[in-house]
Formats: sequence, structure tokens, C-alpha cells
Amino acid sequence: MEYPKLETLQLERKGPVGWLINNRPDQLNAMNALMRDEFELAWRALDADPEVRVIVHTGAGRAFQTGVDVTEIATDGAGMQRYRDSVENFDFHFTSWHNDVWKPVITAVNGICAGGGFHWIADADIVIAASDAQFFDPHVSIGQVVSIEAIGLMKKMPVEAVMRMAFVGRHERLSAARAYELGMISEIVDPPERLRDAAQQLAEKIARNSPAAMAATKRALWGALELGLTDACKAGAVELVSMWGHPDQEEGPRAFAEKRDAQWAPPTSAPRGA
Repeated sequence: MEYPKLETLQLERKGPVGWLINNRPDQLNAMNALMRDEFELAWRALDADPEVRVIVHTGAGRAFQTGVDVTEIATDGAGMQRYRDSVENFDFHFTSWHNDVWKPVITAVNGICAGGGFHWIADADIVIAASDAQFFDPHVSIGQVVSIEAIGLMKKMPVEAVMRMAFVGRHERLSAARAYELGMISEIVDPPERLRDAAQQLAEKIARNSPAAMAATKRALWGALELGLTDACKAGAVELVSMWGHPDQEEGPRAFAEKRDAQWAPPTSAPRGA
């Protein structure tokens, strides 16, 4: 399928892997108002592509993402006020989680990830990083509050590590090695030039599995973060049963027995809000 032409993001497909690339390298991929709007178009285009089974998100140039475009908010007369309604109503559309994307998502961090860039760390299913990646949160250093991104991070790494990053601001950076130790990322890629190849290889491994089973798995596991243990297991049981009678449940064992690659049913986009 043909992807929309975007000014701040680049979309492409390599085999079963869809790529979303932050493409404002001269601004260290900071998110201006246009990029904020284009993220929704990008995620939905990749989610709707039946050839895409896994999505990789990375950045062009020497930064993955450095949060909101501070120059724009300081000079355009609107500042952060333009975002007030969306924040107060929690009406966000710039990560896969915000857009109800149930395909597996890998964030591949190249270079600097700062501030709002942590949205895509917190909301990804898997995060890998180049060995020269650096992480820091400068919100309090420019008079802003650390909240949504850090709250999301606390589901995957120690609370005190998130607190330290929030309060130190721009005055301390986390290395890829330290991020790995803390569980923020699951793999360090060295040399850094191999990051995209490593992400493609990981995505291709994941893409060999049943799209329907992976979508149900993602809904079950992410849903568990919202619930207590018993309620999460009950909701997970519903997702488990949802695959019974699906053609992939017959194809998987048959392909295993016949020692061949499975021919899975194509992925389908979930209804918005599912």
C-alpha cells in the first residue's frame, strides 16, 4: 500500500517490517506541532498495512527524539498552551499505545533520547539502543513538569531510577549500559551503525509468529498493567479463548508437524479504542 507523504516523519517497509523514522535531524528530531499531528497518520498507516507485521521506530541523524521543540514553544506566541486541551483530556495520538496499535512495536534508540522522547520508550513493547545512546529528562531544567512519560517508565524500571532522572534534569545523562542495567532497554547494539540491521533482524524473528496471536497477547499483557492480578488473569483468559477456532490455531501445529513455515492469516487493524 502507498503511505502518506509526511514532512517530519518517514515511512517505509522492508519485508514484513514497517519503519517509522523521526525525520527532523537538524532539530535533533524534536517534536513540533506538525510532527505531533503526523504521528497519528504514521501509526495508523503502518497499522492498516496488511504486509506489516512488526513496526520499528527510530530516528534519523544523531538523535532518536528530544521531546517538544523548545524553540517553537518559546518563539511562536502559543507555547505549551496549544496543547492544554489535549493534555487535560488525555487526548494524545503520538505513540503506538495512544493509537491502539496491537502489532508488536520495537523502539530502536539512536543517539540522544531526551524529555518527551521517553513517551516512545515507555509505550514500546521492546526497546533496543545503540551503544552510544544517551538518556536524560530536562523537563524540570526548563520549568516543565515530569509526568506522563516517567509514569509509563515506572512499569518497566525501578521507581528510584525514574525519580533520579526526573529531578536531576539535564545535569546527568544515562548511558546505554546503565539503561540496560535498569531494564529500560533489553539490548545494546555495538557498533552503533548496526542498530537498524539489529532492529530489522529482531523484527523479522517476531514477524514469523501468528499476527492474530501476537495481537491478542499484546492486549492481554498491556491490559494487565491496568488491573489487579485476578482481574488481569480473567481478562487474559478472554484473549486466550479469542484465538480458539482461529485458522492460525490449526495452521501452527500443522506447520510444526510438517516441518515448514506457517502460513498465517494476515494481520488486521483493531478498531480504534479497542
